[in-house]
Amino acid sequence: MSQALQLSSTEGSQDRQLESYQSSESTPICASGLGVSAPITTETNTEERSNEITTDGVSRPRPVTPPPKPDEPADTASRHTTEHVDAITVVTNTEDPLRNANIVKGEGLTTLESASEKLGSRYTICSTGSGTNKPEGNGPVTEEESFEARIERLGRERPPQFKSLWAEIGFCFSISMSQILTEYFVSGFNVILPTIVEDLDIPAASYTWPANAFSLVVSSFLLAFGRLADMYGGYPVYVLGLAWLCVWSLIAGFSKNQYMIDVCRALQGLGPAAFLPSGLMLMGSIYRPGPRKNIVFSIYGAAAPLGFYAGIFFSGLTGQYTRWGWYFWIGTALVLTTLVVAILTIPSDGREQKGLGVKMDWPGAILIVSGLVLVVFAITDSSHAPGGWKSPYILVTLLLGTIILGAAVYVEGWVAEMPLLPAELFKVPRMKALLLALFLTYGSLGIFLFYATFYMENIMGASSLQVVAWFTPMALGGCIISTVGGFVLHIFPGTILVLIAGAAWIVAPLLFAIAPVGANFWAYTFPSMICGTIAIDITFNITNIFITTSLPRKQQGLAGALINTIFHSSIAFCLGIAEVVVSGTAYLGLRRSYKNVFWFEVACAAAALAILALFVKIEKAKSDMTEDEKMELAAEVEKGNQELPRL
Repeated sequence: MSQALQLSSTEGSQDRQLESYQSSESTPICASGLGVSAPITTETNTEERSNEITTDGVSRPRPVTPPPKPDEPADTASRHTTEHVDAITVVTNTEDPLRNANIVKGEGLTTLESASEKLGSRYTICSTGSGTNKPEGNGPVTEEESFEARIERLGRERPPQFKSLWAEIGFCFSISMSQILTEYFVSGFNVILPTIVEDLDIPAASYTWPANAFSLVVSSFLLAFGRLADMYGGYPVYVLGLAWLCVWSLIAGFSKNQYMIDVCRALQGLGPAAFLPSGLMLMGSIYRPGPRKNIVFSIYGAAAPLGFYAGIFFSGLTGQYTRWGWYFWIGTALVLTTLVVAILTIPSDGREQKGLGVKMDWPGAILIVSGLVLVVFAITDSSHAPGGWKSPYILVTLLLGTIILGAAVYVEGWVAEMPLLPAELFKVPRMKALLLALFLTYGSLGIFLFYATFYMENIMGASSLQVVAWFTPMALGGCIISTVGGFVLHIFPGTILVLIAGAAWIVAPLLFAIAPVGANFWAYTFPSMICGTIAIDITFNITNIFITTSLPRKQQGLAGALINTIFHSSIAFCLGIAEVVVSGTAYLGLRRSYKNVFWFEVACAAAALAILALFVKIEKAKSDMTEDEKMELAAEVEKGNQELPRL
């Protein structure tokens, strides 16, 4: 059915008409996101009417007046007029001088709720096309649909970018695989790292570098690649990121020494730095706010624990039964599969993005990347430096990185024409508090995943495959919670759900912190894994939907970059602090040192919960207008300088 917009007024409420109105005035309107793409000219003079109407200088036949509704008297039909302009039909009650221009451009119509509240009692937004309620004569076929119903339907429909359901499934698969691949090369590498250290004879002082290099590059380059996606489209950046990761994963499996594996891991990191923000950008720009977007983002969120599980599974398998290079080559096969599906199913958005006029902020990009590299390096390497934080090179890199980031703040705030982090981003209600809470919660996740693994292996005596088995509840629970959550996020307020997740963030490490020697798996480890998956999956899904929905299309790359920058930089930062805690309390024994880390995680999670409870409010993730539509409607209100009467 071709979609159009039809505004029909009902009888009654005449006492609230405008006292004065110039009936000859014409007002053009455009709300392209809701299906209206042509200007509308309305008339209220029915005494003398020609057989044609004129819009944009073109005369068109005037449609036949539709018959009266079944529930109204027949004599009311003469008081209705129908004007058809391209794909737009406007039906007005000639006794009511309030016109379409006042409706669409009325004061306060910036959200679905306000528009529905003002329009619901007097106007109905309909669609025209091949409906079943066909009137007699040659008039347009109409099927009544309220404004709220239309938005709800659009929030559930398959986006027009996909020609079939299979194309959409392929898109969801390829985007979700970006999460799986990133987690695969993070979690799995830490399991297989001891085997690589032994095989390549890497010194003890340098054994963390192959692991840190990957995360360091990913977290530092996300904002720059996010801007490239906003400039040239998510599709090319996403595909190139996958291709890059595929090449360097293949080469990494043939590493012969420490330097080769370090370089390969660092260059691997450029791949996720490119496809993580562009993947979120594609989802955020293609899907409207509504249940369908919730489901897709929930599938994306479920991929994270699945990728973590796949990483430790294949690394444990290859480390125990074959050469460690197969860990990288299996990953290469997964990347190649994802690349092929992405090329075939992801819609190309390059033309649309280039038309938005987004430019690169090169000074800001250089300063941010350089500053993050130095600061993250200082934090992650401090625990392994000969003198710890007192080592000269740690102090120099930390101080220099801090100065460079300070310069980046100045450039972004007062110099850059199009900053990577625009000021309007932080003007979104509750955004600053939410980002701070996410920094603490995602940092807690990094601590939990790494030190729970170390605790189970070094304290509980679990083998690599046994660790995989013990993490199974977290992986399966994550898939179930994320998928089910997609069907209820439009029903329950996001605030309640993130508070539940915040409580789970505290319980997960607390169970490890209080676990006695020889603790039972079912009493401590199993419930900890369940709480861990509740925490990350609910938080990740709700906040991703909130951030991407709060920003316009031209900033969806920024949204993806911001989410992933917070995620990876917080993990690097908190893990660096955790390693300082371990090394600083090593005299207490390994078990006690690990428990101190878990208590540090509890403190981070408790602080995050307090911030969420006091300063963050997230509504239901239900169908609504996009941010671009809200901005467009607000601009029309300001431009028209008209006020809708109180209904």
